[in-house]
Amino acid sequence: MAQSDTVDRILDAAEELFADRGFSETSLRMITSKAKVNLAAVNYHFGSKNALIHAVFARFLTPFSATLETAFDDLEERCDGKPPTLNQTLWALTESAVRMPQRTDKGISIFMRLLGLAYTQSQGHLRKFLEQEYSEPFSRFMRLLKEATPQLSAVDRYWRIQFMLGATAFTMSSSDALRDILENKLGVETSVQEIAARLVPFLAAGMQAEDTMLVPSFEQAPVA
Repeated sequence: MAQSDTVDRILDAAEELFADRGFSETSLRMITSKAKVNLAAVNYHFGSKNALIHAVFARFLTPFSATLETAFDDLEERCDGKPPTLNQTLWALTESAVRMPQRTDKGISIFMRLLGLAYTQSQGHLRKFLEQEYSEPFSRFMRLLKEATPQLSAVDRYWRIQFMLGATAFTMSSSDALRDILENKLGVETSVQEIAARLVPFLAAGMQAEDTMLVPSFEQAPVA
């Protein structure tokens, strides 16, 4: 078995199991069984379970980051010194993701589940790895978002970004199920690209919604 084939089989198995079961609940024995390799192969190629988790993310994020940097370069060149709009920035991010070559037709949905788990499960080593390896494109995206939403306070912008990430993670990680529901309920077929086309304006509208400080708190809201 060629080395690259062994590595890919381990990564494929780890990616699917982590997405389905979570990081802590997935053992190396489960991964080796699914990949049909022995534990020595995992230790030889990756060294540890944490390093394997990092490699699963890097397999998607490294080429995605390069694509995203190019998209941001093109966007800023087209804007000729003016800050890109929020829609333009979100489109650059989304199109870079959906146009990435995928090994399977579930590639995006699996990765988005993994990304969600990175924030909801206790994986400090993973967050540290992501911050160290991919801080440049992430920081650039955050800068573009800030320039596109000067009317927001830092606190409002923080929360709206979290809401935006949550909506994106749910929609894209559930895209297969959502597409099936739409087809069964309305007889309409759709693609991941079409989902993204509907998602971006929704996210942009949420980021630019009325200042939350102008909305009465729950305690102040009138009782029906």
